Amino acid sequence: MKTAPEAVTDDELHAYVDAQLDADRVAAVLAWLQSHPDDAARVAQWQLQRAQLRQLARSVDVGDTPPALLDGVMRAATHARRLARWQQGAAAAVLLAVGLMAGMAIERSVEGGRPPGSGSALAAAPLFVREAAAAHAVFVPEKRHPVEVTAADEAHLVQWLSRRLGAPLKAPSLGAHGYHLLGGRLLPGEGTPRAQFMYENQQGSRVTLFVAAFTADAAPSETAFRLVRDGTRTSFYWVEERYGYALIADGSEAEVRGLVSEVYAQLNR
Repeated sequence: MKTAPEAVTDDELHAYVDAQLDADRVAAVLAWLQSHPDDAARVAQWQLQRAQLRQLARSVDVGDTPPALLDGVMRAATHARRLARWQQGAAAAVLLAVGLMAGMAIERSVEGGRPPGSGSALAAAPLFVREAAAAHAVFVPEKRHPVEVTAADEAHLVQWLSRRLGAPLKAPSLGAHGYHLLGGRLLPGEGTPRAQFMYENQQGSRVTLFVAAFTADAAPSETAFRLVRDGTRTSFYWVEERYGYALIADGSEAEVRGLVSEVYAQLNR
């Protein structure tokens, strides 16, 4: 018999959004949000507002900058309309966001920065790779809203994500491997936003390419290809200049290596 999730308070939900929740309450809050979509949607809206305020604080000059303020207001209005259109999508987004925050909260509370009892190889991977894995797990199963902007508007998608990440991006073509671009979305990240491109083949299998564009003072050390296996999921990641890339698929290692080689070649062409 399935046990009902333990009730949580609004104060705990706010603490979750602010990454101030006690580590021993993380699991209870996650369980509550998974079974209460209305609360999940509320928390999603709080998380979006928090991200917008942080972005505004970073980007707005202390001088006379009305255009930047106006841009922030327009972004907030756009997010509000999207939340109103698809509450389920917002609920999924908050599970991603609070899941990442939960991981960071636990890491802060445990010596060495590794969650207690964690045996996953992902625990040792850079933060952006864990963000990529969480985004893959949340959005790949989505039937109605797997992406925010579809491939039908690919030029706008790439331009929009490039502008939001503050660096030029590309959406590699994986047609030679049987995958077509579904579209992409903007995601929250630690310090800077992230971009996710999603691809699908004729069998319905999906692959995601996650891109982080770091600021000059926050870029991790460059690294060659690294592989992480987590159950049936294979993740390849690498860091080059200011960019961090993670390609994730529920396929064999050989298949994913082929996709990574194609992506790398096109990004460096």
